[in-house]
Amino acid sequence: MAVTRLTDIVEPQAFTDYILQETMTKTALFESGAMVENSVIAQQLQAGAHAFTVPMWHDLADDEADIANDDPAVNSTPKKISSGKQIVRKNFLHQSWSAMNLASEIAGDDALAKIQTRVQAYWERQVQKRLIASLQGVLADNVANDDGDLVHDISSETGAAALFSAESVIDATGTMGDAMDGLTGIAMHSDIYRRALKNDLIQFIPDSQGNPIATFRGLATIVDDGLPVDAGAYTSVLFGQGAAGYAMAAPQIADATEVENLPSAGRGGGQQILHSRFNVGVHPAGFSWQETTVTDESPSLAELRLADNWTRAVERKAVPLAFLVARADEA
Repeated sequence: MAVTRLTDIVEPQAFTDYILQETMTKTALFESGAMVENSVIAQQLQAGAHAFTVPMWHDLADDEADIANDDPAVNSTPKKISSGKQIVRKNFLHQSWSAMNLASEIAGDDALAKIQTRVQAYWERQVQKRLIASLQGVLADNVANDDGDLVHDISSETGAAALFSAESVIDATGTMGDAMDGLTGIAMHSDIYRRALKNDLIQFIPDSQGNPIATFRGLATIVDDGLPVDAGAYTSVLFGQGAAGYAMAAPQIADATEVENLPSAGRGGGQQILHSRFNVGVHPAGFSWQETTVTDESPSLAELRLADNWTRAVERKAVPLAFLVARADEA
């Protein structure tokens, strides 16, 4: 009797291409413009090394212009443009899922065929988790080393003054000074979103297909319970277009998608394992990775959150990020 197996369902290269295409376009942060696909990161992910350097030019300094005169003996002194660099860390990631053939046989459904349909959603969540962890890291670095100039923290206030509100969001955007109109979106925990809904701060507009999109005072709104909560203090993130660059790529050596069959497992009943591997780069704009605390070949989520692994490479206004730390309910 002919039996359809996972190896008949999964065409590795096509499956890998599908995962890349779907993950790179369907994360909420990508759709909002917070993350943009970066061709340099994509190219470097398929090169050697754990990290790579992206050089950059700083903007011209706002020195007062010279006052021209008619004295031929007085010459102007040329200014210069300065440069900097951002170091981007690569992440070499893998996950696998397995099922015993007999279990699927008894259930009357192919467990690994179901797993296959969920792999793309898994990688979407992983990319988003790595971005949020990186944002926590740059926030921690900012508080430790730059006087918290990216942050508006009202969580220690009393009563209503500690609560998330339209006014507190405006104050958070104000940390960007006259560059505040560059912010395009806000990511918040569902508890904060619930409070915003109760206060009629969320508006819904239709997208091109008529589906409702949540907005907060014109900012694209993302709800993610992965955002940090510390003793009732919630961190919301305001971001501008391209606040983070990212890319995914299949490994150069190992197969990105691989099906492993273990016929002897389960006393001959058999086991199938679906392996999925990707190289991922997620990098907040304006920051540089510091290889201070990494215990394995790629940083863990916990290590991405460490202040010691990040440093700011540009002035505050050039960072399209702001953070608001507030409460959802009165203590």
